[in-house]
Amino acid sequence: MKRRIVLSLSGICLILLCSSWGFFAHYRINSLAVYTLPKAMATFYKANINYIVEHAVSADKRRYVDSTEAPRHYFDADHYGKRPFMAMPLKWKDAAAKYTADTLDKYGTVPWTIQYQYYKLVRAFKAHDTTGILSASANLGHYVADAHVPLHLTLNYNGQLTGQTGIHALWESRIPELFADKYRPITGKARYIENPLNEAFRICRASFKSVDTVLRFERLLSKTFPPDKKYAMVLHGKKQIQDYSEAYSAAYQKMLGGMVERKMRESVISVGSFWYSAWVDAGQPDLNSLTLKAQ
Repeated sequence: MKRRIVLSLSGICLILLCSSWGFFAHYRINSLAVYTLPKAMATFYKANINYIVEHAVSADKRRYVDSTEAPRHYFDADHYGKRPFMAMPLKWKDAAAKYTADTLDKYGTVPWTIQYQYYKLVRAFKAHDTTGILSASANLGHYVADAHVPLHLTLNYNGQLTGQTGIHALWESRIPELFADKYRPITGKARYIENPLNEAFRICRASFKSVDTVLRFERLLSKTFPPDKKYAMVLHGKKQIQDYSEAYSAAYQKMLGGMVERKMRESVISVGSFWYSAWVDAGQPDLNSLTLKAQ
């Protein structure tokens, strides 16, 4: 299933097509999330930050070999009506009873995937399983970040239904790659999450509220830019490809009022908070004894 492989501009290489948030943004989110953690966790996570960052995109790479992976990255809320979060039961068994598991799988499972990865991390903490902790942390960070992307909450995920094909990569890849170095890196400290599933759905609800703005503002902006100004040849790796111009990307970011930066910052603190909460729920095991084993 190719639902979330981004249908970007012709010529964009496969690695960008398969990115959610873009590899660059996922790397940065997981990296910065490490610095939201309390001292009792930070030493371990900082010692293994290379793993946490490198595997921030492992979930995207699994799409090449696992046909069941794609739906874990999104939740097409608008499939379930105008008030989808009032209609959708939170617990998987209740949602599956109402809509069938096949329907949930077809239209995305990111909130339940976050819950699953959360408890996988709790179990790894309890077992003092270094590899398990790092793997579950990296994967959990990826899915939590994906839930913050508005276009992961709609059937019109790439603007393909409104003549805006390519907006997915513009919002979550092109803009962060161009401007993230100017974003404020400090996000605050991780907080305890009482109910991981409720929090996952809260994130999804907030992202869904931004869908209309993301699509409408790009439509308005596109009318003011001739094609020779909207697009440019851009070096990606060793290849020159057609992509959104820096001027167009900057104008869209300005129209959005800093939404992409806010969503990245929210992703950072959320990822750190899910890691921290899993550690607390596991009984706050001593991670310092694991640091050397993880090298």
